[in-house]
Amino acid sequence: MNSTRLPANSHSLLNEIQALGIKIEDDGDLTVREGGAGPTDHKAVSIFKTTVMIPVLSPSAESSPFIATKPSKMGVASLKRDGKVLTTIRFIGEPRFYSEKSSDGIPFWKIARLHSKDVLATTVLQNCIRYKNKDTSCQFCAIEESLKYDTTIAYKKPKHLAEVAQRAVALDGVSQFIMTTGTPASTDRGAKILFESVKAVKAAVDIPIQIQCEPPDSFDWFTKLKDAGASAIGMHLEAVSDRVRNRIMPGKAEVSMAYYFKAFQAAVEVFGRGNVSTYILAGLGDTQEEILSMSERLIAIGVYPFVVPFVPVRNTPLENHNSPDKDFMHGILDPLANLLVCAGMTSDTLASGCAKCGACSTLSIFEKKHSA
Repeated sequence: MNSTRLPANSHSLLNEIQALGIKIEDDGDLTVREGGAGPTDHKAVSIFKTTVMIPVLSPSAESSPFIATKPSKMGVASLKRDGKVLTTIRFIGEPRFYSEKSSDGIPFWKIARLHSKDVLATTVLQNCIRYKNKDTSCQFCAIEESLKYDTTIAYKKPKHLAEVAQRAVALDGVSQFIMTTGTPASTDRGAKILFESVKAVKAAVDIPIQIQCEPPDSFDWFTKLKDAGASAIGMHLEAVSDRVRNRIMPGKAEVSMAYYFKAFQAAVEVFGRGNVSTYILAGLGDTQEEILSMSERLIAIGVYPFVVPFVPVRNTPLENHNSPDKDFMHGILDPLANLLVCAGMTSDTLASGCAKCGACSTLSIFEKKHSA
């Protein structure tokens, strides 16, 4: 890939590109996962010396002013705006471990996926007790769509995860493993499934692991998960005001904010500052002020608020909901990055997890601006 000098406003430009997405002139040779949980309809793109997840199949991407030429066999393309070439970019290709199968014949790509350039990620349980009930489901969630597309399996056994982790590390140099889960009908809210998964993987290969679940009934699970080998935990708020929580995620909103904060504080005691994080989806209805106020509260107790732009997913109630624009995101990410730098809790200090990867937001790039 040709080197391109990092522009002084790279944080602002990358924020705009991630908000609007990239339209690809010819994506016939480009592998993109369509539908499902996580950053779906996105593609990992190396640009300005960093890798970010960029929407390429979303409605905003279809009308984006950012257009990529047909990628070469190595994934290299020119990124243009208004007909003018801005820079050279590279689409991250398919990892080698995708070509292999588990000991019982399941393709590894159905067990775990490559995120960004070197992060392994999986949804251990691809079902959720709230998903099929409109009175309880999170309106942005598409967790079971992957099952409809036959791009995954409903439950990844511990042995599956251990086998894919071994090969992903050996073949593709994967640097960390992120395990999330749908919420089962048990009071531990998925902690037990994750405990079994982490234990199996750590017995097979030494790799940092972040686990993600709702706050469990007993905070003793945090110690069990840490002892099993997890280095970080994410418990995701998604929305920060009860107004938005009750409207967008009515079932999950039954777990009160007060309980989340009790869980956050207990988890920080086990995993340490910064290695407890929470996803916040900007653009669901919370104001900039509400997100920044909540972020200050979280940082004060040692929780990293990973703020990402909401991107609508097809076949969900919010599939036609707009993504936040670049100005809305800039108004959050710029002051938030400064808060994190001042707290000494930046993405590069974390052990593992989505915030460590940073590709689904440009927050870490804003951190570098304030650290310079």
